[in-house]
Amino acid sequence: MNVDLELLAADWLAQDPDPVTRAELVALLDDPAALRDRFGAKLEFGTAGLRGELGAGPNRMNRVTVMRAAAGLAAVLGPGKLVVVGYDARHNSDVFARDTAAVLTGAGLRVALMGDRYPTPVLAFAVRHLAADAGVMVTASHNPPRDNGYKVYWGDGTQIVAPVDGEISRAINAVGRVDELPLGDEWVTLGQGAIVQPYLDAVTSLPLGDARELRVAYTPLHGVGGSTLAAAFMAAGFKSPMIVGAQHRPDPDFPTVAFPNPEEPGAMDLALELASAPAVQADIVIANDPDADRCAVGARLPDGRFRMLTGDEVGGLLGEHVLRNSSGPDRLVATTIVSSSLLGRIAEAYGVPCTETLTGFKWIMKAGAGLIYGYEEALGYSVGSDAGLPVHDKDGVSAALTIGAIAAQARKDGRTLLDLLDDQARTYGLHATAQLSVRVEDLSLITRAMDGLRENPPAELGGRKVESAEDLALGANGLPPTDGLRYRLAGGARVVVRPSGTEPKLKCYLEVVLPVAGDVAATRAQAAEDLDALKRDLSEVLGL
Repeated sequence: MNVDLELLAADWLAQDPDPVTRAELVALLDDPAALRDRFGAKLEFGTAGLRGELGAGPNRMNRVTVMRAAAGLAAVLGPGKLVVVGYDARHNSDVFARDTAAVLTGAGLRVALMGDRYPTPVLAFAVRHLAADAGVMVTASHNPPRDNGYKVYWGDGTQIVAPVDGEISRAINAVGRVDELPLGDEWVTLGQGAIVQPYLDAVTSLPLGDARELRVAYTPLHGVGGSTLAAAFMAAGFKSPMIVGAQHRPDPDFPTVAFPNPEEPGAMDLALELASAPAVQADIVIANDPDADRCAVGARLPDGRFRMLTGDEVGGLLGEHVLRNSSGPDRLVATTIVSSSLLGRIAEAYGVPCTETLTGFKWIMKAGAGLIYGYEEALGYSVGSDAGLPVHDKDGVSAALTIGAIAAQARKDGRTLLDLLDDQARTYGLHATAQLSVRVEDLSLITRAMDGLRENPPAELGGRKVESAEDLALGANGLPPTDGLRYRLAGGARVVVRPSGTEPKLKCYLEVVLPVAGDVAATRAQAAEDLDALKRDLSEVLGL
C-alpha cells in the first residue's frame, strides 16, 4: 500500500469525530483502490460550495470536510459576523449544520441556526431578513440519496461567486486538524415564527390576483417543501393542496423514486396518479425537488390526462405575469444562455430589458439593478414585483404559489394554463425547447465529446444549417468563460452543449422557433418533429 495513503488515513482517523466514518475507513485500510479514491483527491470548494457522496476521506462529504469548510468560512468572515445556518432532511444534514454552528461560534462568529428542516429558499430569505453576513445551507438539492452538500450565501442573499469562493477555498486549505478547532455552543436557534412566518408574509405579498378556486395535487418528493408550501397556499387564501401521501414525509432515502428530481422519468408518476384520481380531479399538479428550490408544473388536458410543462413554458408564463403586474421604470428580467429566447420576446413587448447570464442562479442574481424576475430552464424561478425579489435565489415555493394564482385566474375565465401557452405562441411565436441529456460513469467521455465538437464542429443539425458556432470557454457577449458550445441554426433554432455542473451528465439544450399562422397544435407537432431531428443528429455527432 502507498505509505502516503496510510499516513493520510491514519491522520484522518485520529481527528474524525464521527464513529460511522471512522469504522468505514478502518474497514478499507487494506483496500488501496478505495483509499486512493477517498484520499487521492478532495472535494473542491467552488461557486456551488461543496457537493459529493457521503463517506470518509477528503473526497467525500463528512464531518471533517464540513468542519474544515466552516473554519475556512470563519477565517474569511472574521469574528463578530452573523451567519445563518439551515439544513434539509438528507442523511447527516442536521449533524453537519450543528458542526458548522459549533465551528463558527468557536471562532467568535455569531450563528442563527434553523430550528428544523426547511427549504433552501427560506435560508436564502433569512440571510437578508436577518441582515446576516453569510448563510450556509446543508443540502444536495435533487442529487441521489448517497450525496450531501454545503451551499454558501453572501450577505446579499445570493450564492457566492468569484472572488469570494476562491478566498474561502484557500482558507479551507489552510485549516489544520479539526480536533484542534475551538468549538462553541452559544448560537441562537430560529423557530418557525422567527423566520418562516416572515418568509410567508413576503411571498404572499407578491401580485397574486383575487381568483382562488383551484384544485392542486402536489408532491414534495420526500423533501422538506411540503409544510411550507401548504402554509403558503393557505396564507394566500387557497385551499391546501392535496399531497401525495407516500412522498409527504421527508425521507433521505427517497424510496419511491429512482432520482428525486421532478425532471427524471418516473419521478412524477405518483403525483400524476393523485391528480387524475376521480376524487381529486386536479386542475394542476405541482412538485418541488427535495430542498424546494425548484418547481415542476403539469396541466390537465381536455381528456383528463396531464401534460408536464417544460421549465421554459413555466418560465414564460411566470415572466409575463410579473411584467404585466409591475410598472417600475427600471425593471429588468434575466434568464440563462441555455433557456428559451421567449422571455426576451415577452420583455421586448413590455419595453423591459432582458439579459442572458451563464447557467445557474448565482449568475442570474448578478444580472443587474432592478431585477424583478429570473428563471432557468431547469425548473428554477425567482418571482418578484416592483418591490423587488423576496428571495435572491431560485424559490420553488413562491413559484408554485404564483403559478397557482395564474391557473386560478385562468380557471375563473374558463381557460387553462395550456390555453395561456397557446396565447403566447400566437403572440410571440412558438418557442419549443427540449433537452438531450447523457449520464455517464466515466467523466472522460464528456471531455472527449466536447473536444470532438471543438475539433469537428457540425455544419448542419436537424436539417438546418449551422450559421454560427460560439465556444463559450472563450467568453461570449461579455460573459465569463465557461465550458460550453452554442450553435445558432437557420430559422432561429439554437443548440447549446455543456457538461452539467452538479451531475455526471452532458446536457444539450435545443430550441426551435416557429411562427403560428393557424392551428397551434399543428405547429407544436411540427416543432416536436424538428426537435427530434435535432436530437438524432446531435446524438450521432456526440457518439455517446
